[in-house]
Amino acid sequence: MSTGNRRVSVGFHGGQVLAMRIDEKQLEELHKALKGGGWHSLETEDGPVRLSLDQVVYVSADAEEPRVGFG
Repeated sequence: MSTGNRRVSVGFHGGQVLAMRIDEKQLEELHKALKGGGWHSLETEDGPVRLSLDQVVYVSADAEEPRVGFG
């Protein structure tokens, strides 16, 4: 995967959170797929992931701009 991946957190019913790094195209595809529910596959830096979109409560993505230091 490219080095331009974003850190994304997916929250599920029950409080579990899955943190991963995916590229911008996959993030857009995930947002579109959320409308339909069902299952969705992603290729993350750590390997493939399948999500049950019916259980997803939120998707949070870090800002694209890089940060350095404590600010």
